[in-house]
Amino acid sequence: MQSTVNAFLRHLQVERNASELTLKSYSEDFESFYDYLRERAGGVPAADEVSTRVLRGYVAYLHECQYARTTIARRLACLRSFFRYTTREGITDANPAKALRTPRVSRKLPHFLSTEQIAQLLEAPPANEPLGLRDRAILETMYSAGLRVAELVSLNVGSWDREANVLRVMGKGRKERIAAVGRYAAAALDRWLEVRQVSPDAPPEDKDALFLNKFGERLTTRSIGRMLEKYLKTTGLNRLTTPHTLRHSFATHLLDGGADLRAVQELLGHKSLTTTQIYTHVSTRRMRETYEQAHPHAASAK
Repeated sequence: MQSTVNAFLRHLQVERNASELTLKSYSEDFESFYDYLRERAGGVPAADEVSTRVLRGYVAYLHECQYARTTIARRLACLRSFFRYTTREGITDANPAKALRTPRVSRKLPHFLSTEQIAQLLEAPPANEPLGLRDRAILETMYSAGLRVAELVSLNVGSWDREANVLRVMGKGRKERIAAVGRYAAAALDRWLEVRQVSPDAPPEDKDALFLNKFGERLTTRSIGRMLEKYLKTTGLNRLTTPHTLRHSFATHLLDGGADLRAVQELLGHKSLTTTQIYTHVSTRRMRETYEQAHPHAASAK
């Protein structure tokens, strides 16, 4: 089975342009399945020896171990995708995962910051030192363009078309999209590029990186998280805020401002409109809260 899984992961990487994060997640999901097979089935069989009954036992085992429903759903999605591949390649006669039911997963409304809180966060980095200018440019760009943190750190200087004021972003599945840049973010980027210095020892792939660490090398996603944590402490904003919160805030504020849902979908790079629709629930909830606070006949009877 291991050789078949390796071929499947290569297929995802080469033919489906799967990201490193997706490949890492799938590898971890397979390791979990291997552990179950070794513990409960006496070893890892060939792919064509895995039955629906074995997979149902695995699902029961995951519930038994009290994994979150989201984790179980993701691991099932991995196995479904794998057995679709093996069926298509003629390795298995049928997809044993097809009959499995995915646990119902409740969707939490995304955490976002108000426009006032965003302004407070964007003003937090000091504007009189290079790293402060870099951090302002990072936060402004993430909020202005609605970027994922992995998209941000992969940006190169050439990704920004200053004349058109847009970014060429490599999104999930290595799919490129155009992201708009607001005037505040553009000004912050200009100031950062004036002081940006590349380390002569930086790897070739880092020399063109738009955002660099203090050693003149490309920033990592973890570095962005640590940077944000620092400013959350100084501003006193919700510590549950993550880099992805800026993306949530971007989408929510666009819809609050009257943006078309499909336009927001394009700007976020969502494949499905269903994914974007979660933000309409956020905007509707905020509208309801405002209505109940402001309308004299809206408050609930006490």
